[in-house]
Amino acid sequence: MDWMVTPGADRALSDVLPSTLAALGVAGFTDTLGIPRCRAAAVLLVDGLGWSLLHEHAADAPFLAALATREPLLAGFPTTTATSITSLGTGLAAGAHGIVGYTFAEPSGGLLHPLAWATHGTARDARGKRRSLLDAWPPETAQPEPTMLQRAADAGVQVRSVAPAEFGGTGLTRAALRGGDFRGVHALGDLGAEVLAALAEPGPALCYAYHGHLDLVGHGHGPGSLPWRIQLAQVDTLVSSIAQRLPGGSQLLVVADHGMVTVDPADTVDADTDPALSAGVRLLGGDARARHVYSEPGARDDVLHAWRGVLGERGAVVTGEQAVDEGWFGPVVADSVRPRIGDVLAVLRDTAVIRSAVEPGESSLRGHHGSLTAAEQFVPLLVAQG
Repeated sequence: MDWMVTPGADRALSDVLPSTLAALGVAGFTDTLGIPRCRAAAVLLVDGLGWSLLHEHAADAPFLAALATREPLLAGFPTTTATSITSLGTGLAAGAHGIVGYTFAEPSGGLLHPLAWATHGTARDARGKRRSLLDAWPPETAQPEPTMLQRAADAGVQVRSVAPAEFGGTGLTRAALRGGDFRGVHALGDLGAEVLAALAEPGPALCYAYHGHLDLVGHGHGPGSLPWRIQLAQVDTLVSSIAQRLPGGSQLLVVADHGMVTVDPADTVDADTDPALSAGVRLLGGDARARHVYSEPGARDDVLHAWRGVLGERGAVVTGEQAVDEGWFGPVVADSVRPRIGDVLAVLRDTAVIRSAVEPGESSLRGHHGSLTAAEQFVPLLVAQG
């Protein structure tokens, strides 16, 4: 379908850290993105800063917009934070690292919510209660591939992660970003200061940093809303403040995990109230714009037909096998990862499939992501040099 941007092999978010390590002179890595050679580098991920949103609102972020001279990156599929951060952190697509969505099937028969590393509500548990899976399914088991931060540290690079303090030791941090020294921060000021401190090391030095408030405001008010634009201006000031203080021989790379689109809550499809979307469904995972549908034994074709009938031209509904064959999850899908992918995949063009009973908070949001539209797939790669 012409509205879908299927992930490809060129200029992916997963290429950022391998290219950065090559730019630092670390053996065994190839720079596919044209990152300038440097002594120290920081990669700042701004959650939700889509390529099209940055260009549409360049007046609110003049410093960021001035850096947007390179071709955008593809975030990968699904365009959701847990998946994208793991792709960035491992240098792999979702089919290889296994964090295949906002929620997805886990070995005990439920859904994993990787941001909390806990079970998520299911079709049979409308209360949506969560149970930690840190012991039952450790992140290092679910995602056993070495991270880029581990590989960098093993190669003698001074590695630092800078993120909200509450992210230290979480399941997603352990799965996607284990390795190096974690520094917990609380606001823009100490985030910027920690990044600059990392870049002042003699090198080679690598810093990963995360800022999530733009995504938070976008979910609640919608991307492009006045609250979102004011938050974007704050991100612009943060990046400018860091860039103006970059030590010699260092550079700052700004990327994002996905873009975002506005969906009117009144114009959504509710899987918890439409019987056609629950018949034959064992589990329903993923984002509101990219659903993993796990069918009861023998019911896949009926589920596929029912979901296509309800969604029509508002999305694309395919089998899990088709999505894998077409490379949605990358060129390789590990045997251990295949059961995590839905029997049916539903990606949306102009709506969202909400769950008003199981996901009341998510269902009320105005800003969404997860699908294969250009607005969600394309993210910037901005480079400032010291």
